[in-house]
Amino acid sequence: MGKLVFMFPGQGSQYIGMGKEFYDTMQVCRNVFDLASEASGLDVAKLCFEENDQINITEYTQIAMLTTEAAIYAAIKEKGIIPDVTAGLSLGEYGALIASGVMSMKDAFTVIRKRGIYMQNAVPTGGAMSAVLGLGADIIEKICEDTEGIVSIANYNCPGQIVITGEKTAVDKAGETLKEAGAKRIVPLKVSGPFHSKMLIHAGEQLGAALKDVAIADKFIPYVANVTADYVTDAKEVKPLLEQQVASSVRWQQTIEHLIADGADTFVEIGPGRTLSGFMRKIDRNVTVYNIDKMEDFLKYVDR
Repeated sequence: MGKLVFMFPGQGSQYIGMGKEFYDTMQVCRNVFDLASEASGLDVAKLCFEENDQINITEYTQIAMLTTEAAIYAAIKEKGIIPDVTAGLSLGEYGALIASGVMSMKDAFTVIRKRGIYMQNAVPTGGAMSAVLGLGADIIEKICEDTEGIVSIANYNCPGQIVITGEKTAVDKAGETLKEAGAKRIVPLKVSGPFHSKMLIHAGEQLGAALKDVAIADKFIPYVANVTADYVTDAKEVKPLLEQQVASSVRWQQTIEHLIADGADTFVEIGPGRTLSGFMRKIDRNVTVYNIDKMEDFLKYVDR
C-alpha cells in the first residue's frame, strides 16, 4: 500500500478570503484562527478575510498562510485522516510540522510570526528574485557560481522551473547569462526581498534564538526538510534545519522525487491555491494529487 503525503504551500498563494468557508462552517477551524490571533497578537481572521494591503507583506503573509493551512488541516484531522509523511514549501514547512506533531500549533504560530518579522526586517535594499524557465539545474547552478556578487538558487520547484535569489545586480546579470544559455524565460518576481539567499543569514540566526525555548516532540510523523530533501526523524535535527532554511535553497523537486521513490503515491495539497499541485504535474503525473483550498475540495476529498 502506498504512502499518503500532506503537503503545504508557501508564500505567494495567499488571497483575501482564504479559509473563510472553513471558519464559517466548522468550529474546529474557528478555534485555529482564535489560537493564531492569541499567539500572534493580530486579528488573523480579519487579516485573511477583509480587504487589506498587509496580507502581501511578509510579516503578515506568513501567519495568515499558516493559520489557513492549519485550519484546513484541523478539519481533515477531525475526519480521522492521518498522513504517513508531511512536507511543506518554505513557510509551508511549518504546516508540515503541525501535521506531523513536531511542535504545538500555538508554538508554530508564535514562531512563524517572528520568522515573518525577522525576514521582513532583514530584507536588504537591492535584493531580488527571478524565476528561470526551461533550463536545467546544473547550468543554473554553474552560472550563479560564476556570476559576480551574491546570487544562488532559492527554489528547485519542478523540472523547468527554478528560482534564483540574491543581490539585484547579480540576479539581473545571471538572468542575462541564463537567457543566453538557453532559458526560455526569465521572470522577475514581485517579492519584497531575496528570500532563501545568504543575505538572510542574520534572520535565520534570530529565528534560531527564538526556537531555543520551543518544545519539540520526541516522537512525530516523519516530515521532509526543505534544506536536505530528506526525512527528519530525530527531534534534535528540527531546530538547526529550520534556522538554516531561511537562507538555504528549498529543494522541493528533490523532496517530491524522494517521497515517490520511497512509495508515496497520494499527495494532498492543504492550503490556498494550487501551486504545489501544479509542480506535481511536472514532476510525476503518475501519482494521485488532491488539492484542498475550498470547502468543496474538502468535501470531495473526505467523501471520496
